[in-house]
Amino acid sequence: MDLKRVILSAKQKALRINLNQDLYGTFAEIGAGQEVVRHFFRAGGASGTIVKTISAYDKDFSDAIYGKEAKGRYVCESRIDKMLEHEYGLIEERITRDDHPTKQYFAFANTVATINYHKTTQGHGWFGIKFQTSATSEPNTIVLHARFHEQDALLQQQTTGMLGVNLIYGAFYFYKRPKELLQSLYDNLGRDQLEIDMIQMNGPDFAEVDNRLMSLQLVKQGMTDAVIFSPDGRNRQAADVLYKKNILAIRGSFRPVTKVNIDMIAKGLAQFKQEPKVDPENLQVLFEITLNNLSAEGDIDEQDFLDRADVLCGIGQTVLISNYQKYYKLVEFFSRHTKKRMGVIMGASTLVEIFNERYYRDLNGGILEAFGILFSRDLKILLYPWKDEESGDLWTSTSTPIHPRLKPLFDYLTFNKRITDIHDFDPEVLSIFSRAAFESIKNGGEDWVAMVPDFVDRIIKENCLFGFCGVAQPEEDKAKEDPAEAAARAIEQK
Repeated sequence: MDLKRVILSAKQKALRINLNQDLYGTFAEIGAGQEVVRHFFRAGGASGTIVKTISAYDKDFSDAIYGKEAKGRYVCESRIDKMLEHEYGLIEERITRDDHPTKQYFAFANTVATINYHKTTQGHGWFGIKFQTSATSEPNTIVLHARFHEQDALLQQQTTGMLGVNLIYGAFYFYKRPKELLQSLYDNLGRDQLEIDMIQMNGPDFAEVDNRLMSLQLVKQGMTDAVIFSPDGRNRQAADVLYKKNILAIRGSFRPVTKVNIDMIAKGLAQFKQEPKVDPENLQVLFEITLNNLSAEGDIDEQDFLDRADVLCGIGQTVLISNYQKYYKLVEFFSRHTKKRMGVIMGASTLVEIFNERYYRDLNGGILEAFGILFSRDLKILLYPWKDEESGDLWTSTSTPIHPRLKPLFDYLTFNKRITDIHDFDPEVLSIFSRAAFESIKNGGEDWVAMVPDFVDRIIKENCLFGFCGVAQPEEDKAKEDPAEAAARAIEQK
């Protein structure tokens, strides 16, 4: 029988670490006081644990220790990485193993900006720990980003201290159970206090951890509403990916990526680049999968999620996993990070659903409130046509069936080019659906091959994704162009 984990207080956690004679490390904190190490000093027995504590507040002094930041931002991932490397390196350099043969070294660091006096900027921070699980092992690293929701700087400082203690404790006592480590970060804390929107675990003890699954857990457990990971599978913080950029997003199941998906992104991207307020050199494309889509058939199947992620990463795409079922929530999320023009590619059948009033009954202003959020931003909807299989009718901005009561709103948006058709689409792919391709793969069929691009076909076969159990590919297939390069070329050529 599973026993519920006992949640210790911050003092109990700090004391247990202090009483472990083998744990030995540095605390480096910037921006919110020395809130984490304070718990260890107050718990008692800290003299055997704390090697050094430092708070390099002044930028010039901090630069002299850790080096300058190219972008001039000090609450960023690169800063936390430099802090961890520097402080851990000093322990190894100055403390000899001859005198401390059983010590497990660690370096904890954070760089935090709490809410300002006028409450115009919300607090956030980076937290990290580099640590050994034995005196002879190579170190592991855990780095996370948190956004603070409390409206008082002192409360955010206290939350900083609690989160730091939870991270240190989890690193040493839950590293064999990464999901439990993740959950423990919220011990004695609530979602109304903070949001953890990025975590990355690296090192020998995390060799079997897929950080994309950790991202999925953040959304699934309600720790955040959206996470991003790059083509290399590395979890990224949204601000680092989206800050002051033009954003173009396409939502789908991508189970698997089909020819129609590639046609949508290729034609939509080419058209979006022609917009007067779009800088092609400062553009971020996102493939978005909603949590609702992942759990459409019940509880989330992690392998199914990884199969989709493997294809998207394999073709060189950045992936967004979100809990934003409604598009206005997605656009609100983007607006936190950029004021530049944004684009959303969607099919005409999806647009009909967006104009369905029943989805906005929870809003006081109903659909008008939702659309006010959507189009008060610099947003363009790029409409991909949908073919009605029964009638053969093609739905575009001039023929999509919108309820008569909302037709004036729709006409206003199309007249002002806030909703525009995607031109030069490939009519041959309009009848392809991911669902049909997936069923064909699962049932051992062969017709799915014609539904997906060649580079997606190879990824599925070579990695046995979506239940595919075919024979190994011949050597000539393996020598073909890299799938990511092939996908990029296909998108550009289309």
